[in-house]
Parts: sequence; structure tokens; C-alpha cells
Amino acid sequence: MIIGPGKSGKTELAAFLENSSRQIRRIPNMVYRPNTLDTPGAYLESPWMQSHLIAAAQDAACVVMTADAAGKREVYPPGFAKAFRVPVIGVVTRCDLPDADREAARRQLVRAGVRPPFYEISVWDEESMKCLQKALEPYRPEARR
Repeated sequence: MIIGPGKSGKTELAAFLENSSRQIRRIPNMVYRPNTLDTPGAYLESPWMQSHLIAAAQDAACVVMTADAAGKREVYPPGFAKAFRVPVIGVVTRCDLPDADREAARRQLVRAGVRPPFYEISVWDEESMKCLQKALEPYRPEARR
């Protein structure tokens, strides 16, 4: 399950993890795919929708919480990661942008209750994406059978 603010790269990350060569469309609801559950940023950004994320995590092997290095707003409530009963992986997205502040994004994840290590990625940096993919490998559906 991938959660994070709107336009932080969640859908691109889902496409990579699905090994999809075609563009995945953004839609305003949760999208269950073979390896990922892509969630809209609006679910996180609206306090009354956050309970839907917590409920949906019951179907997940892990939760990937993203923090946008180029974003300037905090969207996670303090300690939010502790609401999940599955492992939570912290990912800092859009690290390649000139105004990226990786340290601020890591601090946001820490305040949200995510424990290091954090994976800093860019969809344009294949090495960073492969490193994250390797970390998520034990949580893939076929790996859990």
C-alpha cells in the first residue's frame, strides 16, 4: 500500500513496482493492482478519510509512506505510522528536483512515526528505484506464499 501527499510520485512508484511500461492513470479512489494498492493523496490530506487508509492497510503486506522532498507542506498527523499493524517503509520522493529538501522530508517521516532506514528515490534514478524494489521484495504477494 502506497500513501502520501498528492502529486508526490505515488502513481509513478506504483507503475515501477508493477513493472508496467504503460502509463498508469490517476483516479480519485484506491486502485488495487497485483503488487500495489495506490491511494489518492486526498485520503491522507483529509482527516476524516484517514480512517479509510487505516482500514485498507488490513489487506496490505506493508505500507509505503512517502514524503515529497520538493513539497513544502506536512500532511501526516504525528505518530500516524503507528496506526498500521504491518511494517511501514519510509520513502522520500522527488529527490532529483532542484528545490528538494531531503532532510525536511525525513523529519516529516520521523514525526509521523516511521523508523529509518528511509529510501530516497527519483523515478529518473534507476539505482534508487531498484534499491527500494529490493527492500520491498519480501512483501510481494508471490514472496509471501
